[in-house]
Amino acid sequence: MCTNKEPKAAVIMGSDSDFPILEGCIKLLKDFGVQVEVMVCSAHRTPDKAAEFAKNAEDNGIDVIIAAAGKAAHLPGVLAAYTPLPVIGVPVKSSTMDGLDSLLSMVQMPSGIPVATVAIDGAENAALLAVQILSTASHELRMKMKAYKAALANKVEEKNRALQEKLKGI
Repeated sequence: MCTNKEPKAAVIMGSDSDFPILEGCIKLLKDFGVQVEVMVCSAHRTPDKAAEFAKNAEDNGIDVIIAAAGKAAHLPGVLAAYTPLPVIGVPVKSSTMDGLDSLLSMVQMPSGIPVATVAIDGAENAALLAVQILSTASHELRMKMKAYKAALANKVEEKNRALQEKLKGI
């Protein structure tokens, strides 16, 4: 990853029907100040486009790729086969096997072609993992991630305080 430019992530979905799952991911990346390129690209219906995108991603300034797909869910693996960049897979819940088919398609990658995989429909965690990867070369992103995690901890503490107050009345 280049350190002399703004970090950039690509969010690739196998179908536009995946957009509702990825919308929060895209927003979260932008909230962290990461440039985001978004597109629909199918491993099966547009395989040449997928291969070309992945082959050229690094030259096009992409630092990390998030790829979401359902059912056979080959998109993240196809992209990973053509790029040296980290690829994060988001298995999308389908109507057939509740996303288990997608999850298994992503986590069972052959040796040498890793795809980091988050939970079924776990696009926001994919964004956070991408930010953590990008933060290895960006002190600013690292500080934003620390602040984000501190805010999460504060929310839990607030909820605990509220619960403790409720328990006083029992």
